[in-house]
Amino acid sequence: MPLSAKVLNLLANYALLLVQKNQSVNLISRKDVANVIENHVFISSFISKYFPTNISNFVDIGTGGGLPGIPLAIVMQFPEALLVDSTKKKYFAVRDFIKDLNLPNVRAANARVEEKSFIREFGGRFELTVSRATVNLAKLIEYSLPLLKSKGFVYSLKGGDVSAEIRQAKGRFKAFVKNIEIKSLNYKPTNEKNEKEKKLIIIEIER
Repeated sequence: MPLSAKVLNLLANYALLLVQKNQSVNLISRKDVANVIENHVFISSFISKYFPTNISNFVDIGTGGGLPGIPLAIVMQFPEALLVDSTKKKYFAVRDFIKDLNLPNVRAANARVEEKSFIREFGGRFELTVSRATVNLAKLIEYSLPLLKSKGFVYSLKGGDVSAEIRQAKGRFKAFVKNIEIKSLNYKPTNEKNEKEKKLIIIEIER
């Protein structure tokens, strides 16, 4: 579905804010600044095509500079999105991005998702968790289970060979993992061969 001018403008403004803030806070690789649209904003938006249509909220675990959470929230316009990072500087940056972009459906939290206080507040609340290469899949499932409703999804953006991670996740959480899909992300014209093997892992969870 083509993106509206409003959505494209918000994504462009976010990219600009991200580059500006990156001069003082390490949010993305300095070598990657020139490619911020393709390598960060666009891929984070692109994975929205694989989101279930009935999902109304999500939590971004280890959001860093708001990736993939902010682009997803802009494109999908969920009623609720929570972006979590344990590093205060990154949390402050994301909080400022949300304010500057006027995204009333998005919140930032400075916390560790495994903390008891966080689980007490947000446990069983979300339909989907998403993370961009922050931890291995088994750990991501461990973090996600207390936060998800009885049925939900865990999405992870990864590169390279993830077969060992998938085996480990299936073995450790076989009682909860109902299905795992892998989507190859040939998401831009310069990436037709997907040489970095970027992929989206979709894990269906049921408790």
